[in-house]
Amino acid sequence: MDWGGLKVGVSVRIQRSDGRIHAAIVSGLNDEQESVTVEWFERGETKGKEIEVENIFALNAALKPATQVSHAEVQQPSAKVTPSRPSMAVQQARSITPRDQESRNSLRRSSAKAVPTAKSRPTIVPPAQNGDAAPVAPPAAVEAVKKQAIPASRRRSNCVKEVERLKQDREERRKRMEDEKKRRTNDPDYEPGNPNWEFLQMVRAFRANLDIKTITNADPIEDHQICVCVRKRPLNKKEMAKKEVDVITTPDKHNTVVHECKLKVDLTKYLENHTFRFDYSFDDSASNETVYRYTAKPLVETIFERGMATCFAYGQTGSGKTHTMGGDFKGKDQDTSKGIYALAARDVFKLLNSAAYKNQDLIVGCSFFEIYGGKVFDLQNKKHKLRVLEDGKQQVQVVGLTEKHVTTVDDVLKLITEGNRTRTSGQTSANQHSSRSHAVFQMILRKRATRKMFGKFSLIDLAGNERGADTISSDRQTRMEGAEINKSLLALKECIRALGRPNSVHTPFRASKLTQVLRDSFIGERSKTCMIAMISPGSSSCEHTLNTLRYADRVKEYGCTPLALQEYEQDASNQHGPYGLLSPGYDPGSPEVKELGPGDPGAPGPSQGLSAIPENSRNNSLSPQNSDLQLLATQNEGEVSFELLHFHEALQELQEMEEQVVEDHRSALQEMEEMVIVERGLLEMADEVDYDVEAYSSTLSDLLDKKIQKWSELKQKLDTFRIKMKEEEIASKNIKRPPL
Repeated sequence: MDWGGLKVGVSVRIQRSDGRIHAAIVSGLNDEQESVTVEWFERGETKGKEIEVENIFALNAALKPATQVSHAEVQQPSAKVTPSRPSMAVQQARSITPRDQESRNSLRRSSAKAVPTAKSRPTIVPPAQNGDAAPVAPPAAVEAVKKQAIPASRRRSNCVKEVERLKQDREERRKRMEDEKKRRTNDPDYEPGNPNWEFLQMVRAFRANLDIKTITNADPIEDHQICVCVRKRPLNKKEMAKKEVDVITTPDKHNTVVHECKLKVDLTKYLENHTFRFDYSFDDSASNETVYRYTAKPLVETIFERGMATCFAYGQTGSGKTHTMGGDFKGKDQDTSKGIYALAARDVFKLLNSAAYKNQDLIVGCSFFEIYGGKVFDLQNKKHKLRVLEDGKQQVQVVGLTEKHVTTVDDVLKLITEGNRTRTSGQTSANQHSSRSHAVFQMILRKRATRKMFGKFSLIDLAGNERGADTISSDRQTRMEGAEINKSLLALKECIRALGRPNSVHTPFRASKLTQVLRDSFIGERSKTCMIAMISPGSSSCEHTLNTLRYADRVKEYGCTPLALQEYEQDASNQHGPYGLLSPGYDPGSPEVKELGPGDPGAPGPSQGLSAIPENSRNNSLSPQNSDLQLLATQNEGEVSFELLHFHEALQELQEMEEQVVEDHRSALQEMEEMVIVERGLLEMADEVDYDVEAYSSTLSDLLDKKIQKWSELKQKLDTFRIKMKEEEIASKNIKRPPL
C-alpha cells in the first residue's frame, strides 16, 4: 500500500469520537488492515488509537499519495508539522516555559478569527502541546470535515466490521436452515427422527434412474470352474430399529453397487458408489432355492463324474452364511430342510437313483467336522480332536474322522442338526452368537465293493471375516481365533485362484488347516468351486461389505501375473524367500514332508500307512507351513505386512509347540500308568516273606530314574512353550491395524 507521507514519527491531525481534532504522533502502520496507530500525551497520560488511513488522509491532505491528490483541489498551506521526538518519555519530561505558553495563546486567538471560504479547506488548528487539552475546532471547520465524502463504513473500526460480518453469516445460515426445514416438511418422503434421511433420499434417487432386472429362475445356468456370486440379505430388526439405510443395489444379475455414505470437509453429505461384477448377484428377495439353483446345483453332477466339488459361504459375521448353508431360522430353531446342505443331498440321492448312475453301485457317506484355531474336531463324535496327515500317496487323510453311511435325505438332515448344535460359537462385535469356526460338511461317493472314493462334495460354512477389535485383541484366545480365520481365508483365496492356473508353480495349501484338508479339491481339471459372498445391507456394515466384495473380486482374478510367478520360482531355486533364507534343499512339493498342519510334531512313527514330519524338519525355522506363509505374503503384499507375517510364524511355532507338549504329556501319563502297574507288582513282592531285596531295589531305582527323566524332559519343553507364548504376545502387539 502507498502510505504517501505517512510514516512512523510523523505528526498528524486526528478527530476524536467527541468531535475534537488535535495532533498525534504515528506509532505504527498496518498493511493488512489499512490502518494507522497513533499516540498522544494528554493530562499526564499517553493515549493511543487505531484509525483507518482514509480518515487520516481526510484531515491531512498534504500527506496523501500523489495518485490520490485531485488536480482541482486548491492547495492550502499545511499545518506546521512538529518534528519527531526522540521518545515519549522525553516528551513527558519536557517542561513548559512562559514563552511557549504565550505562543500558544496567540495561536488560539488567531485561529478563532479565521473564517474559511466556500472553496478553501478547513482552518488548520495548530498541534496541541504536551500537558494541555487539545483545542476545540471552530464549528465551520467541523462541518466542512463532516461534508467530506467519507463513507460511514470507512469510519467504523475493524472490530465493528467483524461483528457485523459474523452477524450477517449467522443470519444467512439461519435462513438456509429455515429453508431446509420447510423443504423437509413439504417433502412427502421426509422421515422425522431419521438421521440418515438425506442418504436415503440419495440412494432412492440413484435407484430411480436404473432399470433393475434381478435374476430369476428363467435365466440360463452358466458353467464355471470357479463361480463367484454375491447374495444380499434383508435388513434385520436391529438395523431397522436404528433406521439404517439399505446401501446395496443389485441392478441386474451380474452387478452389485455399494453406496458408501460420506461427508465432505464442510459436512456436506454425499454418496460414493462402488460397482462390482460377479457371475451372479442375488438381491434380498432371492430364496435359498434360487441361490442353490445357480451355485451348488451345477456342482452335484461333477461328483458323479469322478470330480471334486466345493461350495463356500463367505462373509461378515451375521451376513447370513449359516442361514444359506443350513436353512431358515425360526427363533433359535433352524429348519435344515431349506438349506443348501439339504438341497444338495436331495439332488445327490436323485442322481444316485437315476438310470444313468444306478448301475454304478455307489453309496453315500457323510462326515461333518469343524476347524477351530488350527485344530480339527469331529462334530459327529462329541468334538473329538482329529489329526491331519498324508498317506504314502500324498493324499490328505483326517485320521479318526467319523463317516456315516446315509441312505435318505432325512439321515443327512439329522447329521446336520446334531453337528450344528455342537459347533463352536462365540460373541463378537457383530453377532452375539457368532460362528468362530469353519464347518465342513462332506458327502462322499464310494464304490460299494471296494470302498474306494468316487467323488466328493464339500460344503463349507466359513467363519466370519471381520477384522479389527475381534482379531487384534488383548485376549490370546480371541486373538488366535481371529488370526487363524484371516490366515485361512487368505490361503483359501490363493488356492482357489491357483485352480484357475493349470500351470501353477506351487499352491500354498499348507498355509492353513482349512486348505490342507481341502487340498484334493484344488487339484485336477475335474475340480470345481463355487463361492457365495454374503453381504449385509445396513450402512453400519458398509466397510465390512466392501471388504467382502473386494475379497470375492480378487478370487475371480485368477491369481498372480506370469511375471510374479516367474519371480517366485526363481526365488525358490535360489533358496531365498521374501523375508529370509529358505531351508537348504527345500522343495515346496517334496514328498518328504508328510505331516500337515501346526502340530502333530509329537506323533509316533509311521502307523497305518501314514507318515509324520521328520524330526529334523521340526527344528527348522522355515517349515513347509512357514514357507507357504511367505508365499502367501508375497502374493498379498498389500494385505500381509512384515509384522503380520512374523506374527503368523510365531503363532505357527506356538501351535506346533503346544501340540508337542500335549502329546508328550499324554505319552508320559501312559508310561506312568505302566510304571504304576510294575510298582504294584514290586509292592506285592515286598509283602512276601523271602522276597529278593536286590531285585526290588534295582527295579524301583530304574523306575524312578525313568520318571525323573520323563518329567524333566516334559518340564523343559513346557518352559520352551511358555517362552513361545511370550514371543507370540510381543509379535501381536507389533501388528499395525489394517486400514478400514
